[in-house]
Amino acid sequence: MTDQSVKYVAAIDQGTTSSRCIVFDTDGAIVAVDQREHRQIFPRPGWVEHDATEIWSKVQAVVAGALAKAGLRADQLSALGITNQRETTLLWDRATGRPVHNAIVWQDTRTSALCTQLGGRQGQDRFREATGLPLASYFSGPKAAWLLDNVPGLRRRAESGEIAFGTIDSWLIWNLTGGTDGGVHVTDVTNAGRTMLMNLESLQWDPAILSAMNIPEAILPEIRSSAEVYGTAVGQLAGVPVASALGDQQAAIFGQACYDTGTAKNTYGTGSFLLLNTGQRPVPSKSGLLTTMGYQLGGEPPVYCLEGSIAITGALVQWFRDQLGIIRSADEIETLAASVEDNGGAYIVPAFSGLFAPYWRSDARGVITGLTRYVTKAHLARAVLEATSWQTREVVDAMYQDSGVQITTLKVDGGMTANNLLMQHQADVLGVPVVRPRVSETTCLGAAYAAGLATGVWPDLDTLKAHWQKDAEWTPAMPEREREREYRRWRKAVERSFGWHEEDEPEPQA
Repeated sequence: MTDQSVKYVAAIDQGTTSSRCIVFDTDGAIVAVDQREHRQIFPRPGWVEHDATEIWSKVQAVVAGALAKAGLRADQLSALGITNQRETTLLWDRATGRPVHNAIVWQDTRTSALCTQLGGRQGQDRFREATGLPLASYFSGPKAAWLLDNVPGLRRRAESGEIAFGTIDSWLIWNLTGGTDGGVHVTDVTNAGRTMLMNLESLQWDPAILSAMNIPEAILPEIRSSAEVYGTAVGQLAGVPVASALGDQQAAIFGQACYDTGTAKNTYGTGSFLLLNTGQRPVPSKSGLLTTMGYQLGGEPPVYCLEGSIAITGALVQWFRDQLGIIRSADEIETLAASVEDNGGAYIVPAFSGLFAPYWRSDARGVITGLTRYVTKAHLARAVLEATSWQTREVVDAMYQDSGVQITTLKVDGGMTANNLLMQHQADVLGVPVVRPRVSETTCLGAAYAAGLATGVWPDLDTLKAHWQKDAEWTPAMPEREREREYRRWRKAVERSFGWHEEDEPEPQA
């Protein structure tokens, strides 16, 4: 039974493949979890969509499930926080509450040609100074522009104020706080910063970029901090303050207690996302990283990060399982990979839809290199895992080049951190210790922490820091000469992936 005198905070984590709700107590310990998957919709090669109505119903279900498992009523929650898959883009009708089209997911590449067109003579860096981001199909602004241009009649309705734009945080907050009956239309700085429409310095929508992308300001949510009460929930959570929103990677750095300049974390999910806290000034990147928001607590100055976004890490294990059928479950890969001493000379570069940081090459496609008759499925399994470590190494190197900050420890979270072989290889190729926290659900924890700070459940960041506890640590064991030799081979493999796809060339049909 739950203690009636203890305060509880719930967090909704609306991710790429599933939605979760976790209830935490004041020690940051998990009380209950509920999770449900939603459909992945692939209308064409390179296109990825979600049904936002389905997502909202799954979110309602996991909230009810987590409360039931915790034995709590809604009025026993002090606050609700939200964290979400970033960049996934949605437009909906303010009067009916219905989406006008499926949400376009962050992985979707349909806006590649539009991004090239927007870049013009200035290319990828046209908006980088204002937004910290290169022009890429990854970000939300071009996705919204595509919808306005391709859904019949939508632009006229958008200009007259009938349509709302949002990333998934906005959609959830709007529905939680009443939807068509007074729902609050807001986003936070971390999600707004991934649209490519927000100015990093002013923390407001940038008029010049809205004009360039032909996006009417009438559709946009109000930009707020990451930790404040946006509104009060109705329905099953009636009366609970909705008090935080953070993009999933920013929520993870917050949950990992990376509050000091120079602290870093890597989250291993479908892709991997390495964030380095650079303090209260944005650090421009010359090395293919994103300059991004870390978090902003109420009226305090914002905290910025450098981010290395890697498109495919955990998804490579899924591909190995589902498309190749070499393993039956994801956790089998560790046993198979551990049955051999090394990768047998094979490297896999998972550029399935191009490469993200530090290359930003939409023309890259996946390659397997170094094959000989000696290579077995076990060597390939090892190469699958090592692809994640090497991609992370490239990002860490780029962070050092940009910031001059040498990472001394890497805090890690996400599903792949259960793989000891991978974590050891990660420590080996970085040459620094890799540390996993006791509470591995750091994304939800970060959203809960921010909501609790906004509502007085926790007094300050020092209190949250004191909650962080180490669960496991891996220290480097690979000789430096071997590490650098292997890294050179990896870089050669990456170069082989460039230039495979041409913009006017159709992707192969299924």
